[in-house]
Amino acid sequence: MKILVGSQNPVKIDSVKEAFSLFFEEIEVKGLSVDSGVSIQPVGDKTFEGAQNRAVRLKEIDKMQKFDTDYFVGIEVGISKIFNKWFAFGCMCIIDKYENIAFGLSPHFELPDKIVGQLINGEELGVVIDQIINQENTKQKNGAIGFFTNGIINRKELYLEGLKMAIIPFLHKQMFFKIN
Repeated sequence: MKILVGSQNPVKIDSVKEAFSLFFEEIEVKGLSVDSGVSIQPVGDKTFEGAQNRAVRLKEIDKMQKFDTDYFVGIEVGISKIFNKWFAFGCMCIIDKYENIAFGLSPHFELPDKIVGQLINGEELGVVIDQIINQENTKQKNGAIGFFTNGIINRKELYLEGLKMAIIPFLHKQMFFKIN
């Protein structure tokens, strides 16, 4: 089974490998950089749009390059205001070769107002965390969730849960999709 991921970030690629390997055998995962078509730090539904755009773009590349891919995965990290609080979360979109589409969400974690202000003004969460902890490229390591949980949860683990949720419809296709 071939799977394309809309990123070359090793954390995203590894989380897709691990998630799909829980449900399927003999998987091959490859990451390709594709544009999300949304801002660098999407808010609310734009996060879903970005994840879907990534998966759709992968499908278009697959059609042109004839990779014969089975699943296309877009992962987008966004923020959303729920119950008057701001949360960060990952949105996962999976499209299969038959055009079936499903979404999953990672656990959400609350963000402090100081950081939210920077994100609303166009900064990316990973960059803000890099500045706070004086490190570089934390989004390819433990990420914001690693910082906020003092290393108890890392970015890969966060994505893994959302990916498991996005795979559900593909395990029960007759319940979720129109089958010809």
